[in-house]
Amino acid sequence: MKLTFKANMNSESYVNRMKICLIKGNQKGFSLAESLVALAILGLSGAALIGGLMTLSKTTPLADEQSTAQNLAENQMEYVCVQDYDFINDPPQYELISDIPEGYSITNTANRLDLEGDGTDDDDGIQRIVVVVTHHGETVNTLETNRIRR
Repeated sequence: MKLTFKANMNSESYVNRMKICLIKGNQKGFSLAESLVALAILGLSGAALIGGLMTLSKTTPLADEQSTAQNLAENQMEYVCVQDYDFINDPPQYELISDIPEGYSITNTANRLDLEGDGTDDDDGIQRIVVVVTHHGETVNTLETNRIRR
């Protein structure tokens, strides 16, 4: 590289100013402290990302289980409501749906409600239906409604 000088500038003062610029901060690269700070920030960001992914991996199966249980409970309740109203059996009996995924089980119970105050031996036209969905023996969802004889 060829240096050219202006007429009023002597070469000795220019060289001294160049040395000062090089010493003061025109250096290229990062110091050890800057590199360590950058690595620490990168490490914390990575740890936060991995923590989020771990949480996601734990909650996804739980959400899937709850969603499946909710669908099963709603399907069973719909199935009970399309069956003929059972006013003969005490307690009333209703069939279960047939497509139940492995590991899940459904129970439905129906109880006569005594609106007239004369006991539950006769049917007053209203029943309390409770559908319980379990997965591997633990209750996941419970759905309740009243069914009216029409």
